[in-house]
Amino acid sequence: MELRQRSSSIPTSPNAENDAVSLIPPSTVPSPQTVLTRALQSSANLANLLPTGTIFAFQLLTPLATNGGVCDQLATRRPAGLLVALAFSCFLASFTDSLKCSNGDVHYGFVTRKGLWLFDSPDAATLPDLGKFRLRGMDLVHAFLSLVVFAAVALRDKNVVGCFYPAPRNEVQKFLDVAPMAVGFVCSLLFVIFPTKRHGIGYPVTRD
Repeated sequence: MELRQRSSSIPTSPNAENDAVSLIPPSTVPSPQTVLTRALQSSANLANLLPTGTIFAFQLLTPLATNGGVCDQLATRRPAGLLVALAFSCFLASFTDSLKCSNGDVHYGFVTRKGLWLFDSPDAATLPDLGKFRLRGMDLVHAFLSLVVFAAVALRDKNVVGCFYPAPRNEVQKFLDVAPMAVGFVCSLLFVIFPTKRHGIGYPVTRD
């Protein structure tokens, strides 16, 4: 029996190499333009980089603590104490994280060198490995950046500025106009370049 060689059914074209190259998936590394765009968007709304509870308390309590931006020398202690407490909550929230158990329950806790220390005591059989949530150096960086971002948000608030700087000099006014946006942009850029995987208190839970 004579066997005939079947010819290849794949067409050839002069652009075959270009077509093959186009099938290679693009790199998943964000381009510098993408990083810059994200940083600009984040700096436009710095509050999104902070815990929602802290920002809500800041927006609610600041007008009351500063008397609408009108403070005397003794009355500045109250808004100063409020700002210190809110800044500390931002710093502390950077060291919290959450996990979702196999039964769908979400639990929060503090990150330590050994792992995640939960606030409650769920069933151990439903928990993942808590050691993978241990404290890292990046947590310290994000905690510091959170403090700086909160300071930038506070300096952009008219009640805070009116309380502590009711009649600023020309140089101080220029600093108050430029510094918060410049600091916010730098911190937003660092947040984009070094993103955190934490989903602690005040942040959305996205981990499955």
